[in-house]
Amino acid sequence: MGGQPLFILDEDAQRTHGKDAQSSNISAGKAVSESVRTTLGPRGMDKMLVSDDGDVVITNDGATILSEMDIEHPAAQMIVEVAQTQEDEVGDGTTTASVLAGELLTKAEDLLDDDVHPTTIVEGYSAAAELAHEAIDEVVLDVDLDDETLVEVAESSMTGKGTGDVEAGRLAEVVVDAVRHAKSDNGVRRDNIEVHTQTGAASSATKLVEGVIVDETGVHDNMPTSVEDASIAVIDTELDVRESNIDAEYNVSSVDQLNAALDAEEQELTGYAEEVLESGADVAFVTEDVADRVASQLAKEGVFVAESISSSTAKDIVEATGAKRVGSLDALDEDALGHADSVNVEKQGDDDVTFITGGATAESVTIIARGSTEHVVDELERALNDALDVVVAALDAGGVVPGAGATEIAIADHIRSEAASIEGRKQLAVEAFADAVDVLPRTLAENTGLDAIDALVDLRAEHESEGIAGVISEGQTGIVGDPVDYGILDPAAVKREAVDSATEAATMIVRIDDVISSS
Repeated sequence: MGGQPLFILDEDAQRTHGKDAQSSNISAGKAVSESVRTTLGPRGMDKMLVSDDGDVVITNDGATILSEMDIEHPAAQMIVEVAQTQEDEVGDGTTTASVLAGELLTKAEDLLDDDVHPTTIVEGYSAAAELAHEAIDEVVLDVDLDDETLVEVAESSMTGKGTGDVEAGRLAEVVVDAVRHAKSDNGVRRDNIEVHTQTGAASSATKLVEGVIVDETGVHDNMPTSVEDASIAVIDTELDVRESNIDAEYNVSSVDQLNAALDAEEQELTGYAEEVLESGADVAFVTEDVADRVASQLAKEGVFVAESISSSTAKDIVEATGAKRVGSLDALDEDALGHADSVNVEKQGDDDVTFITGGATAESVTIIARGSTEHVVDELERALNDALDVVVAALDAGGVVPGAGATEIAIADHIRSEAASIEGRKQLAVEAFADAVDVLPRTLAENTGLDAIDALVDLRAEHESEGIAGVISEGQTGIVGDPVDYGILDPAAVKREAVDSATEAATMIVRIDDVISSS
């Protein structure tokens, strides 16, 4: 064809392929994983994240760290997605999943250097992941998931996280109490448990409220601040003068016309107040605005009204009280009302909030998380949410396993024992997977002050002789022991999800041999 060059890509496009592409992607994934590795375990360190606007986040929560980091490399973003998937599915274990994904990439890089084909690595990792699930199933503890066991699960999740001046054990009791309130025959309604943050007190003031907390208070100063045996309306419409949907001008040529317009407006607003009163409601939560004159009339009749309630808060009130959300006052009647033992306005720190307690369907509970500063209370909120999620996962998704790296030691041991039965080069990938899993107990040992190599040898020996061995943080260092004896327990679902999400991300990155980016 005359030797003319054929341009397929835009001249400004960049292309990296072959080993260069694999190396770049693996390096990016490893770098992200390494950034959260020092946060793992009860002696893990915190990270300070500072945004362009100067906002500061201090945390050791893997999902929070990775979501706050400004990551551009597409392969690195896959590791961020690992943490996010872990957070969405089981609520904890984000650092575990991220660190494991990074180590799987490290081992894959060594295999690629030894000319093991990427497809072989993927097949080997997939086979090893199945063996890991077998190992997890074998170490699930045959114990009753009573309150004592669930407190240990919650405490294990929060140990090493920012809990202010209160021990994780006391917060764990609050968490388990909240979960028990939200538990039904069909499982735990996680949506029925809210964490409400409030600065201005020590973390030890954190407590459980059997009901819903609303940030908004009465819209009129003369409204009651306490209503007992409350009949509650949840209204999704404005209690204000209706405005035209079109631009229009009205010419008023006389005082009579002006008075007529004002009378019509007054009748409309009075009608709103009368319809609320006729329904029998003595408490109303409105998602839109309430006119001052409507609020004043309702206040005279002793009705409590809060306006501009968020949709999510309205949903919580409905679930707690049995009320029906009505889109117009025509639908507001006695059948639409919910009920609660009390609605009280109380001061929390510098702010007034509204407590709805003893709802008709009272499975909704709220944990009030207190802290002296915004940073403290934000980290406490993250710790409480993680603890709630792991307790729910333990109850609803497969029981508990030993923590402190013991389950990972069992996984690696099981995979190695089965690797000999796998033929060909795929066996190398399976063995590499087992070596990658060792990074978790090894990192725990490093973060507790132990020599990583010596600790790993001791863990394997203890596991071989006793069947269970973990890294226990004790004082300023760590020891090798039985984590069950120390009450260190994790949900089995967290381990399963970490294996799956880390394996999927690592194998996806390994299979990429061409990166094409446009200008």
